[in-house]
Amino acid sequence: MNRKPIIIGVAGGTGSGKTTVAKEIYRNFPDQSIAIIEQDAYYKAQGHKTMEERLLTNYDHPLAFDHDLLIEHLNQLLQFKPIEKPVYDYTAHTRSDKIIPVEPKDVIILEGILILEDERLRNLMDIKVFVDTDSDLRIIRRLLRDTQERGRSVESVINQYITVVRPMHLQFIEPTKRYADIIIPEGGQNAVAIDLMVTKIHSILEKNNSLA
Repeated sequence: MNRKPIIIGVAGGTGSGKTTVAKEIYRNFPDQSIAIIEQDAYYKAQGHKTMEERLLTNYDHPLAFDHDLLIEHLNQLLQFKPIEKPVYDYTAHTRSDKIIPVEPKDVIILEGILILEDERLRNLMDIKVFVDTDSDLRIIRRLLRDTQERGRSVESVINQYITVVRPMHLQFIEPTKRYADIIIPEGGQNAVAIDLMVTKIHSILEKNNSLA
């Protein structure tokens, strides 16, 4: 049997705690062969658009993402080849000129709101996780994040949530829960679920190391 990296998909709505879950899993493997790939890094380049057009982008829609490039990069990592992960500039609303080199690892955590929506991505995953958190908690977390970290006004965050984020969640994100192997309620606060994931990954790493 050939040694092969495993891909763990961690999905969930905005503010669900999926990033916290991914980071908590990662934190349990210091100096181990594990990497995180964020779907947000693969927003489509919009350099050909005017700023006005860029501001109208619906970042919660599947078409906002360059899944072709993401799939290409995941396939390279599965072949133990390094990739150059793009960097998205949220100020300019397009892809930056910068890249982040990512070396191949035994475990790749792919996290993002819509990673379970694309069947091609699902087919690359060994474990599919959906972080399920109540909508009231998710909007509060998004409100705090966007006002404190992204300089947004309370009114603009609420308006975006009502007009874009919530309808997109109900149309595209919530339905992908049915594809999950594991559903984690309350995100990063669910220590039991994270411990179970860590134990499973440890067993996979040990198995991979025995094949090396």
